Amino acid sequence: MRVYQYVYFALQSTRVPATEISARLGIEADERKVRGSRRARPPRPVAHTWRIVCRRPGLTVDEQIAEVLDRLFEHAERIGALALELDGTGDDGWPAATLQVVRVFEHPDGEEEERPAPVGGLEKLPGQHQLLGWHLDGRVLEFLRLTHALLDIDEYAYD
Repeated sequence: MRVYQYVYFALQSTRVPATEISARLGIEADERKVRGSRRARPPRPVAHTWRIVCRRPGLTVDEQIAEVLDRLFEHAERIGALALELDGTGDDGWPAATLQVVRVFEHPDGEEEERPAPVGGLEKLPGQHQLLGWHLDGRVLEFLRLTHALLDIDEYAYD
């Protein structure tokens, strides 16, 4: 099985552009989306989006989350205050802040399962992909609390 995965933290608003979010936080986004940049009516994307992303291969989800938090944790209270303000600028009912995990199984760009040689007579069984399984520690939970963020996990089969 091949696994492709990445993690990002996002702030979204239908009214406040990502450039303004960057200016207010003093943190440049890794990725930005402009509301209505692909289609005006109905607007696609539906919101302006500011993202800090980790797409580094070879890392588990919890390691990717840690990389994002290493960049943002010291700003968590300021991000949280802005997130509460932005919550009032959306029309979709979703919170402004999201910690997003995306995994795609059997993606052509995904990482193959490692099958090391048996150690001490023990063989790793197929289906025990090194990227499967992850956890949230207290630091992640505290970041979610401080930023008022939703944790959203999407998993897909590539077709």
